[in-house]
Amino acid sequence: MSFLGRGAPSPAGGVNQERVEMAINEIDMVSDVFNRIVTSCHAKCISPRYAEGDLNKGESVCIDRCVAKFFEVNKKVGEKMQSAGASAQATGGTSFSL
Repeated sequence: MSFLGRGAPSPAGGVNQERVEMAINEIDMVSDVFNRIVTSCHAKCISPRYAEGDLNKGESVCIDRCVAKFFEVNKKVGEKMQSAGASAQATGGTSFSL
């Protein structure tokens, strides 16, 4: 079995460097999204003066909505970019606009 459980085993039982690089890139992207969500939603929803150790109801609801909106926008932008990329590829162009 190969590293990450896909494809044929690597020659001589070694680690497939391409798969390792792909995994590292994916971790970097997920970490970046997480950090952007935390920074954005924390600044928007949580007061700089901490009165309690836990989130209050309003902060908790705000965080839930902020994260949901972040992913919804991320999904819409991704879909728009995919459709623009597909149409640019079909017409032979390389640029697209949002």
